[in-house]
Parts: sequence; structure tokens; C-alpha cells
Amino acid sequence: MSHYFTNENLKSNIKKVLVKVSNNTFTFNTDNGVFSKKGMDFGTRTLIEVLLKENLYGDILDVGCGYGVIGIILSSFFNNKINSVSMVDVNLRAIHLTKMNIKENKVNNCNAFVSNVYENIDKKYDFIITNPPIRAGKDIVYKILKEAKDYLKENGCLYYVINKNQGALSSIKEMKKISKVEVLEKNKGFYIIKCIF
Repeated sequence: MSHYFTNENLKSNIKKVLVKVSNNTFTFNTDNGVFSKKGMDFGTRTLIEVLLKENLYGDILDVGCGYGVIGIILSSFFNNKINSVSMVDVNLRAIHLTKMNIKENKVNNCNAFVSNVYENIDKKYDFIITNPPIRAGKDIVYKILKEAKDYLKENGCLYYVINKNQGALSSIKEMKKISKVEVLEKNKGFYIIKCIF
């Protein structure tokens, strides 16, 4: 769980991983102390595959971005329709890696900065996307999900991935209180959920 918050005491050991999505190959720098350092996890892959079928445009925020996989891949695929992709994480090492990966993958409409959930966010977005940090606890996950509405433009959408064993059904029930919820896909226990506010 420490990789969600701080990792100053972990020795750095940057490695490159290749991620292939729809015949495009991306290179990502990863390191100790970040989520899924050995490559893109199945939940993130499923979320990205669903998002590639959606009509994304405008300004996107990736909350809990890790080393930048979601934002960078979406920026690459939707380059002509996306104005900006902001990627935030509480983990300073993750943000450093994300900045490296923005350069590595030559995406020019992306930025990354440290933020504890929405703490340093000062604008509204068309879409907020997250693979929330489940091990950080339910309070943090629900803060990311519920407070998204305050950082979305009118008719904005939140997309997230969560496993059934990690609270997918209870998160859907909770989000139905404040948004219109659609389950876009279920794959090996992972739910891809869209919330329209």
C-alpha cells in the first residue's frame, strides 16, 4: 500500500516495459513504489479497451495516474479530439515517471502534477478517468468517485474500473445516489463503470 502515498525510502530501479494496444506499442518507464510496475494490469487494460470505443474529447483528468498509462494511451488514440490530458497522483515518483513517459511516447497535450485526489485541481473536465487505489481504502476510493462531480463540466462523465471482489457492486449502489450509472463491461470480475452527472 505504501506505493499509493510515499516511497522516498525505496531504492529506485527504473525499468522499461512495452505495452501493446490495438497494434500500437507504447514504452513506459516504471519503478519500485508504483502500482503495477511490471506492466499494465488487466483492469487498466480492460478500462482502456472500453474507453477506445467511447467518444472522448475535450479535457480529460486521470486521477491516480501511476506512471501515466491511461492518459498517455488515450492522448495518443484521441489526439485530434482531445485538448488536454491532466494526470495526477499523490505519489511523487509516479509523477516523475509520468513526465518521463509523456516525453518517451511523444504526446504533446499531456501534463502531470502531484495532487492528493482533487486537492490541486483548479479547472473542470469533460471526462474523469480512474483506476482507483483500492488498497488506499474505501474512503479514498469514494472520495475520488463522489467528488468527481465537482470537477466535471456540464454533462461530464466519470469512468472507472473496479473488481467485483473489491467493491464494484457497492460502488455502483453508492454512485447511483448521485449519478446515472452504466456498467459498460464486465470481464473476469472487473467492472467498467460510467457515471453521468
